[in-house]
Amino acid sequence: MAFDHRKYAAFQPVAKRDRRWPDQVIQKAPAWCAVDLRDGNQALVKPMSVAQKQRLFDLLVKLGFKEIEIGFPAASQPDFDFCRKLIEENRIPEDVKIQVLTQARPELIERTYQALEGARSAIVHVYNSTSTVQREQVFGLDREGIRDIAVRGATLVKELAERYPETEWTFQYSPESFTGTELDFAASVIDAVNDVWRPDQGQPVIINLPATVEMATPNVFADQIEWICDTIRYREHISISLHTHNDRGCAVAAAELGVMAGADRVEGTLMGNGERTGNMDLVTMAMNLYSQGIDPTLDLSGMAEITEVVEACTEISTHPRHPYAGELVFTAFSGSHQDAIRKCLARREEGDVWNVAYLPIDPFDVGRRYEEVVRINSQSGKGGVAYVLERDYDITLPRWLQIEFSKVVQREAETNGGEIDSHTIHRLFDEHYLKVHADWALRSYDLHRDDEGVRAEVVVGGDTSQATLEGRGLGAVEAVSDALATQFGLSVAVEAYDEYALGEGTNANALACIRLTANGQHCSAAALAEDTTSATLQALLSAVAQVLGADRQESLRAEVEETV
Repeated sequence: MAFDHRKYAAFQPVAKRDRRWPDQVIQKAPAWCAVDLRDGNQALVKPMSVAQKQRLFDLLVKLGFKEIEIGFPAASQPDFDFCRKLIEENRIPEDVKIQVLTQARPELIERTYQALEGARSAIVHVYNSTSTVQREQVFGLDREGIRDIAVRGATLVKELAERYPETEWTFQYSPESFTGTELDFAASVIDAVNDVWRPDQGQPVIINLPATVEMATPNVFADQIEWICDTIRYREHISISLHTHNDRGCAVAAAELGVMAGADRVEGTLMGNGERTGNMDLVTMAMNLYSQGIDPTLDLSGMAEITEVVEACTEISTHPRHPYAGELVFTAFSGSHQDAIRKCLARREEGDVWNVAYLPIDPFDVGRRYEEVVRINSQSGKGGVAYVLERDYDITLPRWLQIEFSKVVQREAETNGGEIDSHTIHRLFDEHYLKVHADWALRSYDLHRDDEGVRAEVVVGGDTSQATLEGRGLGAVEAVSDALATQFGLSVAVEAYDEYALGEGTNANALACIRLTANGQHCSAAALAEDTTSATLQALLSAVAQVLGADRQESLRAEVEETV
């Protein structure tokens, strides 16, 4: 059997009964380190060119990253050359530290310092694998042998730094595959490295704890981080950093829980590009903090530019449902979702705390337009259709017409398939409700009120064919309905009509919507006009035209012939 779960063993959790992290709340952003140019780059089928690296580096600086890992200069000539380019061309801002990675091997460490010569400030990140499986099956060394590799590497890092006193050095150590390392052994290696570096005497030190392979649930990772923070020496003098991977799809969650457990710093990549299933997604975690009212210390307002640059440099498309950055992440097709969003946005006032259904943040904050929030397909309902008309055309529909018109839009979507754009929705509304046939166009009206009610005189028709209709009623609608009954023998019963004043910047000042029954036939219409009375009367005439036909003269002749 090829698919057999019995070949796997469950990861053993940390035996910890004094955990404190579940009660912690993240209140400020950690220090960020972007590793797109190293970890992200080495995960690409086609590594980035120098031009692509420079473009991505410039973006990271623009976004506000103060620590940027630029490569593994001792492992490849392109990485070495890029490091030299940044330094020699003075492309590194004064408030930004570059970070480079090296294995704990003497020749690689020496080459690393050669690459960094002349840098104002730099982080030398040295690592060796400490996990049980690597120790036993890859290196064939015991604990002491692995610890010695780390100590020798740390010693050389310190000695070589003294040769370049013009640079402000920060030392960083990673017990690679930390999550697969026995905690007591990981702590002993970290302590041995710090005994060499002596952060208590002023040397800046970062201890990075990588989930090189994500092996358990995020809560187990948090237990590991809290245990290490409680156990290692020099804790108050060092920065604890996290570098989570996404093998189980939980890299962001693990990093967030790790910060709750005491970590100070997080490494990751924009959009989570990295080996296997990816690295910790810096955009997602930073925006998660932002959505909780925490300053992420990064400016992610230009999300379109971020995705464009990352895609151009990595040649990897952004998933349309990527949190915060995807094309469709703020888009609602579902009718119930659209209705809830529309109602919440309508009630919201400037300055209110953001509290809109289905939208964890305001899309505008990351440069997205509200036009992208509600999009219409066959799954959409009345709320979405109404929202599009309100948003794009300042047309507000009564609930009864929202329901009726949404069925028109749904039929169109089902017939043609896919999405219905704003222009199509407006065209459908115009064709089904707003369109005025020439013979039924309202030319003028005269309303006189007396003790018996309202007397209406209405002129309808085109330039060459006009007719005058006269009738009486308690109001204008009833009076014109009486005129239609007199002229055409038409029985009109108005079931609902609504009037709306339109905002500034529109071609009309009023919208009227009407639903009626004429000679037993249901029909609805709407009209735009300079005033509410004109709009209401035109809507009434347009609705009647649906029953009698567009040609008023033909309708009148037919009525006369029937009478004869």
